[in-house]
This record gives sequence, C-alpha cells and structure tokens, in this order.
Amino acid sequence: MKKTAFLALLLAILLPLCGYYIVKFYSKDAVHIPKHYFPDSITKIEKGGKTTYDTVWHKIKSIPFTNQLGQQVSLDDLKGKIIVLDFFFTRCPSICPGLARNMKKLQDSFIKNDSIVQFLSVSVDPENDSVPQLRKFADRYNANHDTWWFVTGNKQQIYDFGNKEIKANIFDPGVDTAFIHTENFFLIDTNRVLRGFYNGFDTLQLSQLARDIPTLMLERDKKTPSILRSFIPILPLIFIGIGMVIVLIVILKRKPVNKFS
Repeated sequence: MKKTAFLALLLAILLPLCGYYIVKFYSKDAVHIPKHYFPDSITKIEKGGKTTYDTVWHKIKSIPFTNQLGQQVSLDDLKGKIIVLDFFFTRCPSICPGLARNMKKLQDSFIKNDSIVQFLSVSVDPENDSVPQLRKFADRYNANHDTWWFVTGNKQQIYDFGNKEIKANIFDPGVDTAFIHTENFFLIDTNRVLRGFYNGFDTLQLSQLARDIPTLMLERDKKTPSILRSFIPILPLIFIGIGMVIVLIVILKRKPVNKFS
C-alpha cells in the first residue's frame, strides 16, 4: 500500500473517532440539569424481558392561598409553569426586603418571556399579612401582580406546606419549624417537583437559578426521548463505516500502475 493510501486510511478512521469522543467529552456536562430531591418510591418496570426502575419523585401538594389582589389561587392554577418560591412576612425588618429586591431582579430578567415562570412569596405570618398589607408590600417593589403572587392563607396549612412539602428546614438547618424564616429561593418544575434551592443573597447562585429556569422548560420527558438518542450507542460504528467508505473511494480513485512504463 502506498504511503498516501495508508495516510488516507489512517485519517479516515481516526478523524471520525476522535471527533466523536471529543464531542462526547465536552458535551457531557455542557447542560446543567437541576437535580431531583426526595423520592417517594421506586417503581419496577418489566418490559421485553428487561427490568428497569423508575423513581417517583415527591410532588408538592397544592394548598389554597389568597394573593395580594384578593384572588383565591393555588399551585393547581400554575400548570405548565416553573415556580420560584420563597417565604417572607411584610413586617420583616431583616432579610425579607433584600429577598424581595432580588426576586424583583429575577422577575425583570424574564419580562420578555414571563409566561414560563411564576414567582411566589408565601407569608409565614398570615395572621397579620392581610390582602391590603400584601398589596402594599408588592407595590413597594413594583412587582408585576400577574407573575408574582404574594400569598397568605391558613397558618397551619402554610407551615405544613413549608415543612412537609417544600421541606425548607432540611435545606436550611437554621430554620425553626415553628417560624419559617429562610434566605433560600426554591425552584419547582412543571410537575411540581422540587429541583433546587438557592441562597437569595448569593449572586452566583441567583445567576444559576436564572439559567436553571429555562433549562427546566427545555427538559424532555424521559418517557418521550428524542429519536436521536437511540443512535448514540452505535455512533462509533457509524463513524467507522463512514471512514471505510472514504477509504474505498480513495482506493477506487487511485490510478492503475502501468507495468510497462
């Protein structure tokens, strides 16, 4: 085999393979997918003689609220939306004003596509946070009342919601379960599954939260994966096949050697 043919063969095989593994390596962590928390159960699935397991993640229970406009609302009204939630109270002299300012910045960053996310601030002092108080607090931060609800409701239900559904005391060990006062923002996906918690005063974590919101909207259901996913395991064979075709083309195009020249 001539030197040029050998080099063509080598390049035809190595280049596709190198390209595949380089893409695989750098794309592995290219998209940060927010993790899941709190599995409720593991479901065993038998199909085609194969056994797989599917995790059923904890779905946050919906409870009734009253928002700053006096409307009766709940998580059930937010189907198809990502939710960013925090806990506050209007008379708070410490962290709540700062959290509200940072939540407002998040709301402003989605002003052009605000249909994908709902911001929800839940009062942990519902006995004092009346509808007029909530409206006054919301207006202080120039909140968009449609996409940012400040809500009150039954105190016991709210505290059960915070401790048992959001599990705020687990993510912030300093939280007193009798008075939920945390700096965290909580990210909830369209299936009402908790997908992250972020310190509302940490600029890096807030930037990550702003990136995670649209990422969740792009996340595909595992039950309906992309058709391209099935080709991933055989990509090396596809690339090798392409390489061999290139080699054959190179060999066939070689001029025949004239033995009598």
